[in-house]
Amino acid sequence: GVRDVMFLYEDNRCSMTYMYEYPEYLKIKLPKKTARRYPAYELYLYGEGSYAEENKNLLLTGIPVLFLPGNAGSYKQVRSLGSIALRKAEDVDFKYHFNFFSVNFNEELVALYGGSLQRQTKFVHECIKVILKLYRDREFAPSSVAIVGHSMGGLVARALLTLKNFKPELINLLITQATPHVAPVMPLDRYLTDFYTAVNNHWILKAQDLRNLTTLSVAGGFRDYQVRSGLAFLPRLSQHDSALSVVSSAVPRAWASTDHLSIVWCKELILATIRALFDLIDENTRQITEDPKKRMSVLNHHFVRHPAKMFEENPEALTDLTGAFMWITVKGSKWTYSVYNDSDGKYFAFPLASHRKSYSHVYCENSMLDTSSWIYGCMNTNSSMCLEASDLSWKAELLPTTKVVMLKLLDYPSLSHIVIQVPPAAGNKYTLGCEFFKEDSRTVQLPVTHIFSFGLSSSKILLNSTGLFYNVQLQHFNQIYQAFKIYIDSHCQSLKERKPSVYRLHIPWSHEDSITVAKVPSPAEISAKLHIAQPRSDSSLPELNIYSSPDCQYEVSKTIPFYSYYPFLLVFQIVRFHAGAFPVYIASNILLTYGGQLSTLRSTGQCSDFSLELVRTAKPYKVEPLISIVVFLQGFNWFREIWESLSLPEVDAAVLSSQDAWFPLVSLILFLFGTGIAYWSGVFFSTSLRLFSSLWLTLIRPTELQKDKLITPRRLCGMISLALVSWTTCGAFAVLIIYLQYLFKNSSTHTVKAQSSVDSIPEATQSPSSSETLAEAVNSLKMHITILNLFTWIVLLNLPSLIYWLKNLRYNVRLDPDPCRSTAIILVCILEILMNSSTSEVKSSKLLKIAAKVPLPLSVAMLAFGRMHLYRIPHFVTFSLLLHVLCCFV
Repeated sequence: GVRDVMFLYEDNRCSMTYMYEYPEYLKIKLPKKTARRYPAYELYLYGEGSYAEENKNLLLTGIPVLFLPGNAGSYKQVRSLGSIALRKAEDVDFKYHFNFFSVNFNEELVALYGGSLQRQTKFVHECIKVILKLYRDREFAPSSVAIVGHSMGGLVARALLTLKNFKPELINLLITQATPHVAPVMPLDRYLTDFYTAVNNHWILKAQDLRNLTTLSVAGGFRDYQVRSGLAFLPRLSQHDSALSVVSSAVPRAWASTDHLSIVWCKELILATIRALFDLIDENTRQITEDPKKRMSVLNHHFVRHPAKMFEENPEALTDLTGAFMWITVKGSKWTYSVYNDSDGKYFAFPLASHRKSYSHVYCENSMLDTSSWIYGCMNTNSSMCLEASDLSWKAELLPTTKVVMLKLLDYPSLSHIVIQVPPAAGNKYTLGCEFFKEDSRTVQLPVTHIFSFGLSSSKILLNSTGLFYNVQLQHFNQIYQAFKIYIDSHCQSLKERKPSVYRLHIPWSHEDSITVAKVPSPAEISAKLHIAQPRSDSSLPELNIYSSPDCQYEVSKTIPFYSYYPFLLVFQIVRFHAGAFPVYIASNILLTYGGQLSTLRSTGQCSDFSLELVRTAKPYKVEPLISIVVFLQGFNWFREIWESLSLPEVDAAVLSSQDAWFPLVSLILFLFGTGIAYWSGVFFSTSLRLFSSLWLTLIRPTELQKDKLITPRRLCGMISLALVSWTTCGAFAVLIIYLQYLFKNSSTHTVKAQSSVDSIPEATQSPSSSETLAEAVNSLKMHITILNLFTWIVLLNLPSLIYWLKNLRYNVRLDPDPCRSTAIILVCILEILMNSSTSEVKSSKLLKIAAKVPLPLSVAMLAFGRMHLYRIPHFVTFSLLLHVLCCFV
């Protein structure tokens, strides 16, 4: 599944964006107060060549656009947008041009550490003020700034509206690239989840205030394994229609999936963005238009449905068909025409009166991909000539190899003719075609694999193509876990050269279409997976649109054997949607094993091996049913009221279920994954300690096992020192130090045990006390390996804040805010005691019974509240270890 997510996807079809001249970044001087408050952040203006030289005095006259990089992103990523916009401005002789600014966030890991998100947001607010001041006293001074945000930069831009002193009119356009709007990819600290909650709640509650802000979110598709596209869809707000979410595979003239970084430089997407920006300019103000309807119209034109025409705000309703063109009447229901070096233009007129009773739709296609008008609707005729017509080219849609129009005849009762214009073709070769048909005759249905059918079902459809278009409806395809492949095999009667076939998988409830172009005759394979599930209020069916070649036979099949693709495709979706929850399932399994070892120690006096205890205790039926019951009961108001009265947080599975992203089988599979990873991590730690101890034996050869007090003045000083380190610097740093100390202590203990085994005297002469001591050392070592395994995941979950602290050490010695400072102080005290403890102190404890039973409810709570809040895992582990420490004294 991991291999499928990270490697098995379509090839990168994006072109690289290159600069024509050397890119330059002019640092903008910030007010002293701002520079002092945010020493790690900077603001730059992008430029190239002579354009950069002209702007060095900052006498700017363009339209300001601010680029915000994302997690570990560079301010230099603005160069693709800036360079293409500069070339576009040169094409219009700088009548309009854009000034691209970029913020340097010091490449902070804001997707993993949320403590600096609020600081970044406030800095961007200051940057907007500085940028607008640069244009003060200009003839066409802007009053707002357009923002383009990549990854977490898009979320920071949305967070601007949550600031108390921020004026919403300072932004009128926001474009985000691969931004996880719904939830964090890895919720590793509460600052991150709280930030998301504040932003999304504000956008929902204050929707009326956001009507003047137009937002476009572009997701990368299946190539982007870092931010899945489902997270990039903006929250659906019924109060306003100024937000648009699309997947790059559906963007006209791009039609390509992008990975998380290539979405910044993908030339096809950058061109669509720049074209949209130039079409958004108001000629009167020389700035981006203040009309929200026009902004949405432009974005739909370039990112949703492109009619193969230059954007016009109010296209003329009627057009005069002039020119000395020949008029030809076509009475048949099907027509094709090829043009090559024809010096005479023609009008082909299709009378509708004879077709209205027999057919419901008319479909036309044109392989000439220019932007001129080509299809018209005639409302009055004069001796077989149309004097005045409505331009139906705006109803067309651009596809990779053709532009097509589909018209429902009932929607145009006043039209008397459809007219196709064929201009003179000077050296050009292209084809046109039209046909009238009944919708039912071109619509077929294909049953889709159900989630629980395990790929055993199969279906096949034969299409004997006499037409140009077919529509295959995919029944019951509405869940994100449904994954299958559609195979299309084409066979043609003759071997003549044919136009390529275009297959489009159309998802009606979201803009996530994918398009495949295949030569005819040849097989094609289409991967059918969803980014978001079908809303419960939506009853539409996904469709496979086949833009076919006439006189060819198409075989559409979905035959997937159980042993072949289906299990991997199902796992692919589970890994894609829930890989971030793996740590909680692994920690839950280890915690269950830890509780089992304590239970065995209490009942037999011996500590069982980690692997054997994992097999015995880590059972999904011990934890999953209780969570499912709670999720079911939360559907009732009375239970929800009781739950809220106890101030308990919402169960994560309930939130995922409300998003149609969860069902019990997923949790079972994830639990089994967690069991497997926990097992091999136990094997890894045991083997690593053996290897390390073998090396250590060559240096030190201890002769006997020494028992010491749990708390000594030296250890007490160590506790206080690490607590001070945690308080004054970074909690994760103190956690790492105590972890390495614990690891070294375990290695030395293993060395003692190994040395004692090697040097032990024959069993007949061995004293009982030495055998008991050795057995006690083995038991203690087994317990320490489990604790070390459990503690490793705490270190890994806190590692991002440590990396962030190390990277920003030159600006501030103390990490503020620190998500694990208080937890680190407690863990330092606990582990300083545990690393020197043995099972002999625990065996006789009165609290051992409680300590052995607590890990099970903690494991249930961890799965209930930790899937979407990974930072809660250390809290559950710390509580369990605290009971272990108490067992050493009580």
